[in-house]
Amino acid sequence: MKIIILGAGQVGSSVAQALASEANDITVVDNRPDILRELQDRLDIRTVMGPASHPEILTRAGAEDADMILAVTNSDETNVVACQVAYTLFHTPIKVARVRAQAYLRYPKLFSQEALPVDVLISPEQLVTDYIKQLIEKPEALQVLDFADGRVQLVAVRAVRNGPLVGQELRQLHQHMPGVQARVAAIFRRGSPILPEGDTVIEADDEVFFIAARKDIRAVASELRALDKPVKRVMIAGGGNIGLRLAESIENRYQVKLIDCSPATTRRLSELLDKTIVLLGDAADEELLIEENIENTDVFCALTNDEEANILSAMLAKRLGARKVMSLINRPSYVELVQSDVIDIAISPQQATIGSLLTHVRRGDVAAVHSLRRGAAEAIEAVAHGDSKTSKVVGHTVEEIGLPPGTTIGAIVRGDDVIIAHHDTVIESGDHVILFLVDKRYIPDVEHLFQVGVTFF
Repeated sequence: MKIIILGAGQVGSSVAQALASEANDITVVDNRPDILRELQDRLDIRTVMGPASHPEILTRAGAEDADMILAVTNSDETNVVACQVAYTLFHTPIKVARVRAQAYLRYPKLFSQEALPVDVLISPEQLVTDYIKQLIEKPEALQVLDFADGRVQLVAVRAVRNGPLVGQELRQLHQHMPGVQARVAAIFRRGSPILPEGDTVIEADDEVFFIAARKDIRAVASELRALDKPVKRVMIAGGGNIGLRLAESIENRYQVKLIDCSPATTRRLSELLDKTIVLLGDAADEELLIEENIENTDVFCALTNDEEANILSAMLAKRLGARKVMSLINRPSYVELVQSDVIDIAISPQQATIGSLLTHVRRGDVAAVHSLRRGAAEAIEAVAHGDSKTSKVVGHTVEEIGLPPGTTIGAIVRGDDVIIAHHDTVIESGDHVILFLVDKRYIPDVEHLFQVGVTFF
């Protein structure tokens, strides 16, 4: 696939790295030569320097025959104009724009083909906000991902000693919970993947990915660890776009406090938020945190624009007694470093955004993609089409499908029914098939499975 990425910031660079490793033809456009040089040294890509929305720059980048343009510069206006130029001059099939300002997002009609021709709108701040909300709702989870409009969820949980299923074989899961349908899609033990079999024994500290209908998630999680008490009190550090959106979306369900060090920001937030207590101060100020009863806080979210400040304030909050702490971290190297017993969850905006973009890059009919384990693994919701003659999956049992190494089918959504996949489950046309890949090198093989033959009409 020939893809032009406009903007070599954190999102653009991360997407370029993810896509370049999959044999795509990638060109990155930016007006900063040092960043382009660094990218070209690391990745097998082309780079073009210049303003991302200018027609001559897009021409040099190869827009005449590009399959997709991803406009992810820091300027909403540049992104939207670039999509307009790509549509008018080059008839680019897929145009994706990052738009951050709520003032634009409130009016979806702006982005119709007759107005501003953007096929896909990406709002990283909203994606991250939704992601954090899911983690607050399921406090025992490390990761919560939606499929089939939320009817099915893939959840990662850290198994702890004394969990009912810890130390036992996976086949015991169904005996522990008769009537509850669930499947363990993968286990990561000390960072390495283990493909689950019936006789696989779960150990303490295993990172267990399981898939189930939304209503059964907590029941399955309780087999791996004691369920945390429901969240009541949330403290947010940082009143930027993500902090504000999160407070707005949860203040009617939880007791929320928001800390920011800017008098102007706190004044504006106090006017915008109804029930949230807005505090002026430094989230890394020990006295302030103690004064605001940090020891009774269920979730502390460090969401400022300074990742070092996020790490320090989250570590301090944890030491002072916060039950669970999350930190927004942009650098992938930091994520692996700090997600441990001190910081419970490191949130990477790039990973949340990449999954949304990959949905439109994957070949075949793909309804959702989630990037996992800092991009090493992937979960895909693919739609099966055709019949037993034109499709490699339709009319076949799971056992008969030649799945690539390290790939499992976790669940199938058929109409309103959620079916946990077994070896004898037959896939039908129209099924939404949810797959887990521990090694993303095999993504082209999975895409190939879900492409119908040329005789299918």
